Amino acid sequence: MKIDRAGFPIIGAALVPAAIAAVAKRPVIATSFALLGGFLTYFFRDPERQVPQAPGLVVAPADGRVMIAGPTDGRWAPPGDWKQITIFLSPMDVHMNRTPVEGRIIRMEYKPGKFLPAYNEGSNDNELNELWIDANGRTVVVRQVVGILARRIVCRVVEGQELERGERIGLMKFGSRMDVFLPPDAELRVSVGDRTVAGETVLASMGTSGAR
Repeated sequence: MKIDRAGFPIIGAALVPAAIAAVAKRPVIATSFALLGGFLTYFFRDPERQVPQAPGLVVAPADGRVMIAGPTDGRWAPPGDWKQITIFLSPMDVHMNRTPVEGRIIRMEYKPGKFLPAYNEGSNDNELNELWIDANGRTVVVRQVVGILARRIVCRVVEGQELERGERIGLMKFGSRMDVFLPPDAELRVSVGDRTVAGETVLASMGTSGAR
């Protein structure tokens, strides 16, 4: 399985001490670092996904569990009327993030902030990266939000870039959350508690006209 390049320095930081301890005949230390290296390798895995191609679909931007699915109450959302889907990623989930829709990035904004648990309402004040996407005349907003373990957002796309649905856009290092804000007429296809697979699970469907 492919391992994302962001993980190589971190994985190496665990495996090098494991090798040194093994040479020094310190089996307990060597095993501990080797296990850590194994977990980190697992964390940074980047599996291929089969992205559905039917028009108007919105796919999951991350693996995880749905925390919110419905109209936003305004505390979490950008200004305006939206439907919101929020996905919480545990440390065991794949952390590669993908765009939920095809389209052009019309705005990007990074906001520094706190590092509170991503499932907590207070995480609205956490560090985040926000992408606004023009998806065939409909505006979709995607947020990468860090958590208590995730201390770095990796974003590999730029403003003005054209994206294919399900395309990789970056990752967050360790447990975190992703928000998707859709036009209010979007038809949601997931519920709170559902599991999602990035690039494959259909979150919603929406029309292709009537720009916000």
